[in-house]
Amino acid sequence: MRRVQVSLAVGGAAVLVSLLAPAGHEPVPAADSAPSFPAVNYAVAVDESASLTPADLKAEKAAATRIALGDVSSSSHVTVFGFAAAESDDQRAVDPVCPRTTLDAAGRETIGDCVGKLRGREKSEGTGTDFPSAIRQGVHELTEGTDESEPRVLFVLTDGKMDVADSPQYGDPAHREAEGERQLKAALKEAARQRVQVWPLGFGSDPDKKQLDRIALGGYQKGCTELPSATPKAHKVSDAADVGTTLEKIFAAAHCLRHEEGPSERPPASLEIGISPLATVGSIVVDKGDPEVEITYFDPSGDEVPTSGTFKKSRFELAGGNGTVEALKVVDPLPGTWKVKAEAPEGHRSLPVAVSVLWQGELRGAITMDPPSPQAGEKVTVTMRLQTREGYQIKDPRDYEGLRVRSELTGDGFSPRTLDLTDDGRGPDDGPSDGSFAGTTTIPADADGALLVRATLTASGLRADTRSGRGEVVAGELPVKAALDLPTVRTHPGGETTGSLDVSNATGAPHTLRLSVADVQDGLLSIEPGKITLRPGERGTRKVKVKAAPAAVFGERLGAGELKLAGTVTVVDATGEDRALVRSPLSVHVTPEPGIWEKYWWAFVSGIVLVVTAAVAVAAWLRLRRRRRDPFGLVLRLVAEDGTVLNEHRAGHGNNRQWYEFAVAEAHRSPRIERRPHGPYAVQRRREGGAVLRTQGGSRTAVPPHGQVQLTDTLSLALGEVNRGAGRRPRTAVATTPTADSSSGAGGNGGGYDDNPYL
Repeated sequence: MRRVQVSLAVGGAAVLVSLLAPAGHEPVPAADSAPSFPAVNYAVAVDESASLTPADLKAEKAAATRIALGDVSSSSHVTVFGFAAAESDDQRAVDPVCPRTTLDAAGRETIGDCVGKLRGREKSEGTGTDFPSAIRQGVHELTEGTDESEPRVLFVLTDGKMDVADSPQYGDPAHREAEGERQLKAALKEAARQRVQVWPLGFGSDPDKKQLDRIALGGYQKGCTELPSATPKAHKVSDAADVGTTLEKIFAAAHCLRHEEGPSERPPASLEIGISPLATVGSIVVDKGDPEVEITYFDPSGDEVPTSGTFKKSRFELAGGNGTVEALKVVDPLPGTWKVKAEAPEGHRSLPVAVSVLWQGELRGAITMDPPSPQAGEKVTVTMRLQTREGYQIKDPRDYEGLRVRSELTGDGFSPRTLDLTDDGRGPDDGPSDGSFAGTTTIPADADGALLVRATLTASGLRADTRSGRGEVVAGELPVKAALDLPTVRTHPGGETTGSLDVSNATGAPHTLRLSVADVQDGLLSIEPGKITLRPGERGTRKVKVKAAPAAVFGERLGAGELKLAGTVTVVDATGEDRALVRSPLSVHVTPEPGIWEKYWWAFVSGIVLVVTAAVAVAAWLRLRRRRRDPFGLVLRLVAEDGTVLNEHRAGHGNNRQWYEFAVAEAHRSPRIERRPHGPYAVQRRREGGAVLRTQGGSRTAVPPHGQVQLTDTLSLALGEVNRGAGRRPRTAVATTPTADSSSGAGGNGGGYDDNPYL
């Protein structure tokens, strides 16, 4: 057996833990291990004293149900009982409600019903708070006929402090308080001897936090892991509404689970909660508040998932669907944002629906040592990269919280040497908080022979992972060398990226190099060619290609967007000793194959631009055409048979800048032109110059710029233009009797017209 030093960091504190691992033990590849869900044997003691309100008791029931249904292990056992105090011979301090129950599918369905039997005590039933009896009951339930290898955890929910003043079993009234303290210490001492952890949770204003702290410290102190977060602690909340969420957090710490608290909204609502790609099993817990609320679950791809059976490689199991709390257990959940849809009939929408998730996962890493065959005195870089079981890299920095890794280098000819691997973006580390830990060391001058580097990842809620890599110290220059230049690969399913492999063979014989990709699920990535044969004395560069699997191989993983794969490219000289020449980290970013729009967006945009340009041109042409026909600025003259100009009228804008409609008033006494909608005459400009006269019958006659056309038997129409300069007279100055057309902008006496925009 070998001892490995592991550095852990929780809440800013670092702890060194010694792990024993069989010498030469090689962890199985990431994709080959099956998820395991360690069981816990736990009991929940619920305060039933008279000080509790109905709302307090409801919160306690919901909290007990939430942790029971939220447990991810089907092998765990739970016991629930109420407690207060026995204040007469016919009373008892403890009320058993849920005997020890295995939390398999059947057991999870029964928990809600038995927890519902918890009740508030009447004053005649004993209303004190007997902590010693509650702890003794919990220790008995957790030890009698149970598996000693399972962690034993007792949760105590209370809204008060120990009160046995009215309990005859604690002696005469004057000494009951002291006797209660003595029995409490004895009960806690027995709990510690029986390896029972005690986690108190007080709520409201009455609990004594110092007393609860003593209770937590009095029981067994070793948790599910050596992390400080797993050490029993007392908690206190002021509002009973927070009991459920707080108990879930405590339960997660005691059970080495991860806990994520989601939103809380009144139905109808769509609530979102994230599940990490590190999760191998999780429970989405929904506190409905009202059993009439109906819940539907949707995975990150937007698909509604079943409440039992298998879907997309995940297994589902719902419990508590008819109660106020339900939980959907998911084995191998699709990582990403899940949606919980809450609906309720009228009259059942007053209470908020809260969602949370409890999950457990496995840490997986890939380790490399560069170069894998160094010389004595040469510096090497060791890299340990966090990834999922399939080889995917982790995106959410929250998954790195509390994660630390430490490595040890051993070999022939020198004492073991500890390596500090960090993820701070300094030195050999590529970037901070990206799940890649790196460090350097120098191979001792007296090193000779085999090298072994071993690193361990660990964090609360995640099963630790130890990886090792082997190398060999070589004397002098290697006769066959290889150096890989392969940048970060960005591709689509089925795509490939080209890199280069610099090679040299200083021997007089051919050598075969074998190339492969490790530390990633089989079939996701490949490298070509798989073999390269070097001629004697060859020195040069060979092209290599990294290929991503087709989209069907990635399945639903690709539906959530970009995937990051972390693997290791290995180049081995397969001639003779199978010496590793290259072990290089490989990072591949795979994005879904672009659709028609992504592929040809430029063509779509170009077409849209052309259409818009053409539309703008047509609109401009139509506007210009209308402007050219607009009669605005024309001077209409009524001319008598002898050529005398009887009246001048300045035309305004026509209807839609087309036709200016008018009539001749008092044609036989004092003829003049007046604008009149739907009048018998209308004019508009001609492109060739002059105007067109339209009569009521629909006939059209061209009016030349310097000519005239007949309107009536005795009157003709001639044209003029408005002069550019203000204050000028029209081109033909004769005595007139002008009329004003204020609505059309027509001037009256011809003594000064606006500039004509068409001149």
